[in-house]
Formats: sequence, C-alpha cells, structure tokens
Amino acid sequence: MSQDDLTSDVRTTPGMGTPPDPARSHRPAPPARPGGGTLALALLLALIAIIGVGYVAWRQWQLLHINAQALRTTAALEERTNTLERTLSTTTSQGNLVLQRLNDADQVNRSLREELLSQDQRVRDLEEAVGKLSEKTLSGQDAMRLDETESLLRMGTERYTLFHDAQGAAQAFALAGQTLAGVNDNAFKGVQQSIEAEHEALAKSQSTDPAPLLDSVMQLRNELPTLPLRPLDEPTAQENTGVWARIWHALRNVVQIRRDNGAPVDIADAHIARELVALDLAQAQAGLLAWDSDAAATALKRADAGLAAQFDMQSPPVQQAHQRIATLLGQLKPGAPVKLGAALSELRNLRAVHALKPNAENTAPANGAKP
Repeated sequence: MSQDDLTSDVRTTPGMGTPPDPARSHRPAPPARPGGGTLALALLLALIAIIGVGYVAWRQWQLLHINAQALRTTAALEERTNTLERTLSTTTSQGNLVLQRLNDADQVNRSLREELLSQDQRVRDLEEAVGKLSEKTLSGQDAMRLDETESLLRMGTERYTLFHDAQGAAQAFALAGQTLAGVNDNAFKGVQQSIEAEHEALAKSQSTDPAPLLDSVMQLRNELPTLPLRPLDEPTAQENTGVWARIWHALRNVVQIRRDNGAPVDIADAHIARELVALDLAQAQAGLLAWDSDAAATALKRADAGLAAQFDMQSPPVQQAHQRIATLLGQLKPGAPVKLGAALSELRNLRAVHALKPNAENTAPANGAKP
C-alpha cells in the first residue's frame, strides 16, 4: 500500500483524536480501491513461492537421498570390484600354478614315454634273445629227460601190447609225463597233452585187480584134489535112456578091461579129469598174470565144464567151486583196447625237428655269405 492510502484510512477511522467532519460525514463514500486483488495476488505468489520452495526442498532431499544411496551402491560395487580383483588375481596365480604343474606333468609324461619306449625296445630285444635261445640245441639235461621220456613211453606201449598190462602201462605213461614236464621248452607241451590223454585212456581201460582173482584160482587148485568125483556106478542121463546104454549096463559086469599096472580105466580117467581141470585153472592163472582177460575167462569156462562133467555136482564143495568160478567169470570184465603210440611218434618227430634246426642255422649264413 502507498502512504496516501494509509493516511486516508487513519483519518476516517472513528475514535481517533480528530473530530469527525459533519460535512464529510454526509458525503458519499468514495469508491473502493482495488487493494484486495493485489493482496490475493500476493498471497497466491507467496503460496506459489512456498510450493516452489517446498518442491525444491523435496527435490533437494530426494537428490540427497539418491546421492547417499548411489554412494552406498558405489561403495558396495567398489568393494565387490576389489573382491573380484583379488579373486581374479588369486585365480590367475592358481592358473599359473596349474599351468606350471601341467608343464611339469608334460615333461614327466615325455620322460615316461621315452622310458616306456626304451623299455619296449628292451623287451623286444629280450624276446628276440629268448627266441634265439629257444631255437638253439637243447641242453644236455633236457636231452636226457627226453631220452628217459621216450624210453618210458616205449616201455609202456610194449608192456600193454605184449602183456595187456594196462596198470603198468599207465604207471609208465605217468612217469613219462612227469619227466617231460621238467623240459624247459614249450614246444613239447603238445606231446605232454598227448601223454596225458593216453594215460587217461589206459586208466579207464584197466580191468579188475588180478591179485584177489589169482588167490581164488589158487584156492580152487588147492581144493581140487579133495573134490569128490562122479560115482563110477552112477547112471548118467544117456545110460538111463537108449538101447545101447542098457546093453552096456548088462555087459559091464561080464567084460572088464584093466591096465597092466592093475588100475581100473575109470580111476585113470578120473585122475586125468582132475589133471585137465587143474591145467585149465593153471591156464586161467597164466592169463591173469599176463593181463589177458579173454584167455583167463576161456580157461575158467573149460574148468567149469570139467567140474560139471567129471565131479559130483550134488556135493556141496563142488557146488561151492562152481559158484566161485561163476563169480570169477563175472569179475573178469575185459576193458576196451587202447591205441597207443601217438605221443611217442610226436615226441620223435619234434626231437628230429630240433636236431635239424642248428644245421639249418649254420648253413644259412654260409650260403648267404659273400665270396
């Protein structure tokens, strides 16, 4: 407001020291001045200023808050960056260490590869040396063992061929296999397998042990003189039937034939019958001793037929002898024949090949040498 407006307001205010002017009091009031709009405008401007100041203050506070948060974020990022830098430096150092170790391992692998190659070469040299040694002549000890093996095989084959002694031949082949096992040459492994196969065949073809059979036959021979013969006056089946049997029975008491020494013919025939049965038993013993089951069985059958024809079959001792012969025939089971000689032939062929190898090695350089 201006000074004039204030002065006019003071003058017109009642209750003051200046008396009111009656002339003016009856005057019409002057028109109001436009002072309220200015005040409103001032108030509006003040409000706008306050709002602007508040907005500026709020923005300033927000900026300060954002700056503080940004500072914290920046500090955190810087710390994380430092941590990452330290981790990266640690990783780099570890990577360098790993790379160094890899280089060391590569060098070690190279050295190991070189050593392996050298070892491989040495093994090849050793194999070549062993091959050359195996191609040389066998030592004296191996030659002696081969000679012994060949002798045992030949002995076993001849024993089985001549005497049918499968048990003795099997023992000879077993000793031959044990002797050949001591030879330090893998070329004879096939021969050893052939020897084992023939030994198994001989073991399977072995018949019953002849010792108890021989004892039984010897007992029969010892008991034969005590066995009762058929009675002289006992009618046989042919004497009981037929015309000629009845005629012979009627004339037998009339005509009698005697020997010069006074022995009756029937008594001499009985003695011959005992001797024949004893000979059959002796042949059975000889067959058992020779491991000939067929010959022993044939002789026992003849002895059994002699007992049935010349001895008293009603007597218990004769019946027991007959049963014992039947038992012996049941125990005599001839084994299947075995073909021998394959191992011996293979051994001889291998020894001949080994004997020719040194000559071939000695003649090869001579033929290929330059004049």
